[in-house]
Amino acid sequence: HRTANGRWVGLSAEESTGVNPTHLKWREEFLNRLRNSGLLLEQVILQTKKKICFVLLSTPWSVLCYYAEEIGLRAPLEVVTAPIVNWSEELLSQLSLPSPLSQDVPNPPPDYYTCQFRANKLERFLGSDNKDTFFKTTQRHQVVYEILARTPYGSVETGQVGINRLLSEQVFTAAYPLHEGGFQPPAPPASPESLGLRQILYVYWAKWSCWRRYQPLDHIREYFGEKIALYFAWLGFYTGWLLPASFVGTVIFLFGFWLVATDVPAKELCDSGNNFIMCPICNICSYWNYSSICVTYKAGLLFDNGGTVFLSVFMSLWAVTFLEYWKRTCSALSHRWDCSEFEATERPRPEFTAMAPMTTRNPVTGAEEPYFPENKRFKRILTGCMAIIIMIAVVLMFLIGIILYRTILSIIISKAENSLLIFSAGRIASITGSVLNLLVILMLSRVYITLAQVLTSWEMHRTQTKYEDMFTLKVFIFQFVNFYSSPVYIAFFKGRFVGYPGNYNTLFGVRNEDCGAGGCLIELAQEMLVIMVGKQLINNIQEFIVPKLKSWWQKRKMSPRLKEVNKEGVEEAHVKQQEEVVSPWEADYQLLVCEGLFSEYLEMVIQFGFITIFVAACPLAPLFALFNNWVEMRLDAQKFVTEYRRPVAERAQDIGIWFPILQFITHTAVLSNAFLIAFTSSFVPRLYYRYTRDNMLSGYINFTLATSPRNYSQQHQHTSCRYLGFRDENGKYLPEFFHLLAIQLSFVIIFEHVVFLIGNLIDMMVPDIPEEVELKMKREHYMAKEALAENQTFGKAMSPGDMNSTSSNLRWRGSRAQQPPHSDSPPPNLKDIPEEASPPDSC
Repeated sequence: HRTANGRWVGLSAEESTGVNPTHLKWREEFLNRLRNSGLLLEQVILQTKKKICFVLLSTPWSVLCYYAEEIGLRAPLEVVTAPIVNWSEELLSQLSLPSPLSQDVPNPPPDYYTCQFRANKLERFLGSDNKDTFFKTTQRHQVVYEILARTPYGSVETGQVGINRLLSEQVFTAAYPLHEGGFQPPAPPASPESLGLRQILYVYWAKWSCWRRYQPLDHIREYFGEKIALYFAWLGFYTGWLLPASFVGTVIFLFGFWLVATDVPAKELCDSGNNFIMCPICNICSYWNYSSICVTYKAGLLFDNGGTVFLSVFMSLWAVTFLEYWKRTCSALSHRWDCSEFEATERPRPEFTAMAPMTTRNPVTGAEEPYFPENKRFKRILTGCMAIIIMIAVVLMFLIGIILYRTILSIIISKAENSLLIFSAGRIASITGSVLNLLVILMLSRVYITLAQVLTSWEMHRTQTKYEDMFTLKVFIFQFVNFYSSPVYIAFFKGRFVGYPGNYNTLFGVRNEDCGAGGCLIELAQEMLVIMVGKQLINNIQEFIVPKLKSWWQKRKMSPRLKEVNKEGVEEAHVKQQEEVVSPWEADYQLLVCEGLFSEYLEMVIQFGFITIFVAACPLAPLFALFNNWVEMRLDAQKFVTEYRRPVAERAQDIGIWFPILQFITHTAVLSNAFLIAFTSSFVPRLYYRYTRDNMLSGYINFTLATSPRNYSQQHQHTSCRYLGFRDENGKYLPEFFHLLAIQLSFVIIFEHVVFLIGNLIDMMVPDIPEEVELKMKREHYMAKEALAENQTFGKAMSPGDMNSTSSNLRWRGSRAQQPPHSDSPPPNLKDIPEEASPPDSC
């Protein structure tokens, strides 16, 4: 009654001698309700170190039709004949040049005009005569998951609903759809057309040799669903756009080498000898020569030069243009994959459907739907906001602790007798502080993500999209502070509140941190590289090694296989040996649980923030991001194809709330780079000196140094010293300080206005939806109208008065007129769908 690709291994459970009686009761109740809902169940028991019971689920044709209409699946009307061509491939073809990125992937999935499935219009859909192939495998998986997620096994009031709760309670150990065979191609080379879909993805996508090829997005969507395909589409699009950013950033960095060799202030500093005696950098430190930081000063010029202004403007406009063109690409993909109207018609989450205490009529469809009072949800969201504030306060406390750590470590190292350590005290403290900060970031991230999951589930959001958006927003707000607090402190606050000799400011009795010998910008670049590159290295190592260790442990737990018995418990005639071919459900059980896309998106968005918000401090950041993404794409592809159990295919219209987050980061980056250039870099002081004093910057070093006050010199062996600042000998600000402050503020205003103006012009000039996609949408709407032309009622008709009186339609669960979605009886309209004698579709 089922095909190999259509079967869903819904449930598996490991049993030992100490089985919880409550778990047994829940399990039996859940399986009985699944049978009553129309699913076909078959149990297979595998005897290993523990007895593992697999429950194989499949879906009859009538149940498929009922739930396909219930959850709004789309069915094909007509094949789209227009070819799908990448824009770069089309450009090269017009120039009669071959595309080095393209590849011929076999068995491309066809594209269709579609509309929502209606069982009573079955004959009008393309391919309706073949019930084995009419519904795609991923659609069958969605139907089975819908039933699993909304079926109760106990009291609905206490939330005893759905497979996810049973998995968390360890009643079942896993629930997953089957992969379509193995991923390795057959040993004797076969024709590409004979490969299975999973094998195609492995050969043409997951292999390391595919790093320079276009991704087979339609094949990814066919196998994993639209949500995962959209992630890889965005990741590939983002990686491609990093190429020009990496090129410009590398050129700016190399420009710094030329500047080091020709910079007049750098030459003056290195040749100054004992001319500039600097004040001690801590209370127990000694005087030092400014010329001793010659190498550090020149290294700072690699990151702090005039090219960074151009790079900041370029990256700000790059980010705006990138997002605009992604909107166009996303609209084309979402229409091609039948998701352009998904969020407008998205049904409630199965968990919400089962646990909501009230019902109301949907103002759009007129259908009766579960409802959770908004005032209660608002109170729960406020509670979640308080948790976010508390966690942010914890992050800031750790930041203060790291600041104090750097200061105290500098003092301790300065007391050492080793002259090399004394000279490098600030650098050692800064680097170790950055590494410590990275460890704190990773630790707090794990704690907060778990907390955010609990809070978001408690808030009872109606749809899966809304649930994921709120969870993402919570975590991003925390991670934004967690990852960026230390770079923001170094960029905009460190060294601003030090004071001057004789009047130093303190924090908890410790003298405030000052920027290192090379300035704050080189410290910011160091902090960025440690956090961004260090986090990427740690993540890539984890993604490469940890899955393999987990997979090895999972296989070890299942070995050796002893015997397999059928549902009645009769032993097989012979004992199966370890080397024999294992069943598909057993092979997939040895794989790892798919952890979703949240961590993948978060990693890339944090990286996007580093290469835009702080790009003025590190021109090489886009290049490091490009190299990382090439590795990341292959690692993610290999995980999904070879190491993860097949996830349930999910639909999505776009990348969700991640897009508004990227827009927020883009706007933040404009302001951040403006302040970085104006206040942290030496660009504005050099420009001011060039136009007011000397065009060749001769004497610039002396211009930036102030002389210690007389009272300080008298207290310290009558020795005057220099320090960075624009103050007179009494510690008062010079007129040049206020001139520079006015110029810096003016620069910020002009910079951000110009960039935002050009960005808005780009937004206006680039339409969100390509013209050809709009034409396809109109064609599809017309065909859907023709296919469903007869009088169709998509729910109870509503008058304007009904639509404005939602509260009057509220009813408690006990007063619902129609059957609850988790009822034990079969769906009410199954009798209207003809059941044929041929084997039904299976899942």
